[in-house]
Amino acid sequence: MASKIDLKDIAQEVFDGNFKQISGYEAAFLYAESPTSPMHIATLVIVEGSMNFKDFKRIVASKLHLIPKFRQRLLHVPMDLDYPYWVDDPNFELDLHLNRMKLADPSNWESLRRTTSRIFSAPLDLRRPLWSIHFIEGIDEIPQIPKGSVAIVSKVHHVMIDGSSGVGLMGILFDKDDKVRTIDKSEIKKYDPNPLPDDISLLLKSGYGFLKNPLRIPKTIADTAIAFVKNKASKTLSIQKEFATARYPVPITIFNGNVSPRRTWGTAILSFDRVNSLRKLVGVSINDLILAVCAGAIRRYLQEKEKLPLQPLVANVPISIRGENDDSQNNQIANMLVQLGTHIEDPLERLEYIQEQTMLGKARHKTMGAKTLAKIADAVPFGLANLAARIYGKYNIKDLHRPPFNVTITNVPGPTKLLYLNGHKVVSIFGLTPVANGFGLIIAAFSYNGKISITTTSDKRTMPDCYVFSRYIRESANELEELILGSQKKKSPAGKSAKQKSESTAFFNALRRYLKKETGLIKKYQGVYHVHVDMGATSECWEIDLTKEAATVKKTTTLDPKTVLEIEDANLYALYKKKLLFDELKIQQRLKLSGTVANKRKLTNLIKAFLTR
Repeated sequence: MASKIDLKDIAQEVFDGNFKQISGYEAAFLYAESPTSPMHIATLVIVEGSMNFKDFKRIVASKLHLIPKFRQRLLHVPMDLDYPYWVDDPNFELDLHLNRMKLADPSNWESLRRTTSRIFSAPLDLRRPLWSIHFIEGIDEIPQIPKGSVAIVSKVHHVMIDGSSGVGLMGILFDKDDKVRTIDKSEIKKYDPNPLPDDISLLLKSGYGFLKNPLRIPKTIADTAIAFVKNKASKTLSIQKEFATARYPVPITIFNGNVSPRRTWGTAILSFDRVNSLRKLVGVSINDLILAVCAGAIRRYLQEKEKLPLQPLVANVPISIRGENDDSQNNQIANMLVQLGTHIEDPLERLEYIQEQTMLGKARHKTMGAKTLAKIADAVPFGLANLAARIYGKYNIKDLHRPPFNVTITNVPGPTKLLYLNGHKVVSIFGLTPVANGFGLIIAAFSYNGKISITTTSDKRTMPDCYVFSRYIRESANELEELILGSQKKKSPAGKSAKQKSESTAFFNALRRYLKKETGLIKKYQGVYHVHVDMGATSECWEIDLTKEAATVKKTTTLDPKTVLEIEDANLYALYKKKLLFDELKIQQRLKLSGTVANKRKLTNLIKAFLTR
C-alpha cells in the first residue's frame, strides 16, 4: 500500500518559515548571470605579516554561525513560478569554499593584481552556498608591506549582499583590536541544518504568499501613486521632465558593448582627510567629489582614445536605503542617475555641474521614496523576468536602443579605524564589482582607516588598461585639489583675515525662541546636544541644553562627543530657510550625526519639529 502524504506535516513546514524567499531586486542578480558575466562581488584584503592557514580556517569556521547564508543555498520553485528560496545546505563543506595558494614570482603588486583578476573572473557554483575565499601566501615584493604577508580574496554573490551589508560581514570576520586569540574546537558550533523542503512545500509556500497578498502588483502601483501625491509630485515631476527631455540623451560609449569573460581591475588610493578638506572648502558632498574625480579620469581616458562623446556620460549611482540600525545581510539599494559633465573641460565647472545633478537626482528619489522604488522589482514574476533577461542577452537587444547609463559609480563608507585578523593588521581593502553586457565599467570607492580606495572593474575587451585609468583617477584628484586650493587663495587674499560671520546664527536664535514657547519639548527631548558649524576657515560650536526647566541655546568652546551634529554654515542656513530638507542633507552626507542611537533620534526629531513649526 502506497504511503499517504501527510498534509499536516507539509503545512507545518510551510508556515514555520525555515526558508526565506529572495526579493525581486535580488533575483535580478540571478537572471543577469551569464558565462561572461558572473554576478558576484569580491574584496581583496591585504593582511600584514605571515599567517597560518589552519588558524585562518578555524577563524572562519568559528564565525559561520553568525552568517547563516554562508551555509545556505538557493532552491528554485518548480518551473520557476516564483522567486527562489534560501535553504540550509545539508551537504555544506567548508573545504569546498576555502582555497590556499602561493603568489607566483615575482610576488609583487602586478602579480597579485593578475591573480586576483583570474580568481574574480571564475563564476561561483550556483548549486552551493554562494561564496568562496582564496588565501594567498607569499607576498614578498610589495613596497611598505612586510615580506611574507598574505592576501585574502573573498567572493560573495550579489544576490546575498550589497555594499553596506558587505561592510557588516567585515565586522564579523575581522577584529577591532590586535589581540591574538587561540580558537578551540569547542568554540566552533556544530552545524545542524534544517531538512530540504520538497517541491510541494515550495509550491504551497509560494501559493500561500500569493493568497496572502493576491494584489501584490496593483498594491505596489497604488503605493507608488500615493507616494507621488504625498510628496507633491506635480512639482517634482517638472524636475523629472527636465531630466528626461535634457538636451543630451545618454550617449553610446566604448563602455556599453559586450563584455569578455576575463576581468581587469586597477585601483587608486586617496587620503580621506584631503578629500574631506576639499569638500568643506567648496561645500559639496564626499560623493560629489568622488564623482567629479572619476568624471575627470573618464573624460581624459576617452579623449586619448578619440572616443569622447559630445553628450555628457551618465552614471548609475547606487543609494543605500538601509535603516540606521539595520544590520541584515541582504540587498537594500536604490539607484540614481547623474550626468557627469564629461562635456565640460574645466574641472571646477564640472564639479558644480555634478553637484546640481545629484541635487536633482535626490529630489527625484524623494518624490517616490527609495523603498517604494525597490518594491517595484517585486511586482515582476520571476519566470517572466528570467526569460526576458535571457532573450535580452541572447539577441543583443541592447544594440537596438541607447543604454540607460554608461558607468556605475558606487561609494561605500567602510571602517574608520584599523581592523585586525587574529593580531595581524589589515593594511588595505579593495572592492571588485560585477560587469555585464552593455555595462562594462564600474567604479567602487571604499573608505578604510583614513584612505579611500577607488577601484575600477572592467573586462579585457572594454578596458584592457585599467591600471592606466587608475593613474588618471589619481591625476584627476590632484588637479581638482590644486584648482580648489588656488580658487580659495584668490577669494582670501593675504593680509585680509576679516572674521567670518555665521549666517546660521539666525537658526539658533529662532530655536531659542521656539523652545522658550514650547516648554513641553524640553522633557520630551531631554538631553545636551552640540552642533559644530563649519564656516570654511573657521567654525562655531553651539550647545542645546534641555536638562533644566528652561532650555538654553548658546555658543560654547567645547564639544561633548556624546551627541554632535556637524554641518556647514550655508547648509544649516538653507535648512532654516526651508530651501533644503534634513533627510536630504543626511542622504547627501552634508551633515553628520554622532552619539548614541537614542540621542541622535531625539536631536533629529527636535530639529524636524522646529523646522515644521
